[in-house]
Amino acid sequence: MTRAPETLAVIDAGGATTSVSLLVRIAGHWRLMGSLAGPAGTSESALLAVLVGRLRDADPELGKHPELRDTALDWMPRLAARSRPPETLAVIGATRRTVDELSIHAHRTGWRVVTASTETHDPREMTELVLRRDVSAVLIGVSDPPGADERAALDDLAALAGAAARRRPELRLLLSGALRARRSWLDALGNDPPGDPARITAAPVIAGRRGTGDDLRVALDRLIDAPDDGRRGLRATAESLAELLDRRTEVLDVGFHGGARFLAEPGVGGAGPTSSGVISTDGGLAPAEPDDEIVDSVLAWSTGSLDRHRMSDRLRELRRRPWVDGTGEGARLRLAAASAALARLASLTPEVDALASPDLTVVCGGAFATAPPQAVALAVADTIRRVGTTQLVRDHARLLGPIGTIEDPAERRLLLADLARDGLVPLGTLVIAGGAGAKPATGGRAKTPYAHLSLESVGATVERDLNAGEVAFLDLPPGAAGEARLEFGRTIRFGRRTRRVTVSATGGLAGLVVDLRDVPLHLPERRDRRRTRLADWSTQAWPRDER
Repeated sequence: MTRAPETLAVIDAGGATTSVSLLVRIAGHWRLMGSLAGPAGTSESALLAVLVGRLRDADPELGKHPELRDTALDWMPRLAARSRPPETLAVIGATRRTVDELSIHAHRTGWRVVTASTETHDPREMTELVLRRDVSAVLIGVSDPPGADERAALDDLAALAGAAARRRPELRLLLSGALRARRSWLDALGNDPPGDPARITAAPVIAGRRGTGDDLRVALDRLIDAPDDGRRGLRATAESLAELLDRRTEVLDVGFHGGARFLAEPGVGGAGPTSSGVISTDGGLAPAEPDDEIVDSVLAWSTGSLDRHRMSDRLRELRRRPWVDGTGEGARLRLAAASAALARLASLTPEVDALASPDLTVVCGGAFATAPPQAVALAVADTIRRVGTTQLVRDHARLLGPIGTIEDPAERRLLLADLARDGLVPLGTLVIAGGAGAKPATGGRAKTPYAHLSLESVGATVERDLNAGEVAFLDLPPGAAGEARLEFGRTIRFGRRTRRVTVSATGGLAGLVVDLRDVPLHLPERRDRRRTRLADWSTQAWPRDER
């Protein structure tokens, strides 16, 4: 019987940085000894050697472990997740309506999406699009049954599929809707089509009255062959955490190439855990070519005075050198870009927003590495606005993605059971009340307090009056537990309509965060007023920042 490894290197190789963590098995349990990150391309072995050297200095006795000798580091078992630039999917349809409907679901996968239709492109332009070398797969669809405005384009689309398969044998093709039943595209291929015929598949129908997008998203996900993709592993990790902790768990990830949002629920009645959510390139920190929409979305969360052109330049610089300028205004820019990415993920997942607030929210990704804990909590409160209470934690060592690549659920759950305490840093508890942001009819703040907060923890009680639209940060250190009571001057929404709320609070680096702003959040249209409002809130989240 092979002896179980006593050391393990966990590697998360992202698009911007590479993170290496060192695990050592002590008294039958895995413990996190340390983690270190460097720019993408940094030698993983070099980062691991630095970690082992620090461990020897801190604990010389443990440093004598035979598997921690310099000659053994290259042979140390490794659990790795690796991020790659997203592949490009061309979505082509008979009408803009069909293309838009297909694209909505394609954007909820890990593909970078480009589109064309017979209404907006001629056959030559569509042929050039599918023959582009950066296009890895093509989704061609029409409604089922086809509409009157689509029937004339069926032969052209079938011929396009056949020509693409003939010219590019490696190209993966999905045919959706009425095209699935037509044989003319097979005629265009000839009797002996090149390449692997399995690359040409029938995609689930989503356009038309029988449409549904879930099966299509599953089909598109299967086309991406990346078993070591940590972002895809986050879904499995979220399900394992929900099952392990018996808590509804949400995972939010913003990375260099894309982002993800998953909400997992524990199984009921012997069934396994379930999850919903998306992986999307729209959730990335800095797109390669930020368009006006992306630039405006970052400006909407920025407290600086950059105009659109300067912000576009800053985002391009962030894309080229994401590890540079990580403090001061650079950190604020990163958080504004991360907030914009979270807002885009929220817009892609209305079905998740409709669910009750999760018990646990896990923040992942290097986008939050340089921001203070209070600023991270505020970014989640700003963008993922769901009435209720959730405990916030952060995957500081970037363990969850690599752990999610473990295929065996039982093995994955055992490793999480050992590392949940070491790997998840508590940020605190976030409380959001619905209908609490309305100002008095006379405008401005009320002369009398809008709500009264009482926080009891470790034998002490903190009393505080709160105003409508306020964000309050109260000190509640990691490891401390408390009970918060809120009494409102009028009825608010908190799972039900009430004037009194009592919640259990868990401490963290950001403490207890009570958010009495609008749900959804309403910001001024004028950029200067919006910037002032955001700066007022962020002053509490960046308490030591000298601007």
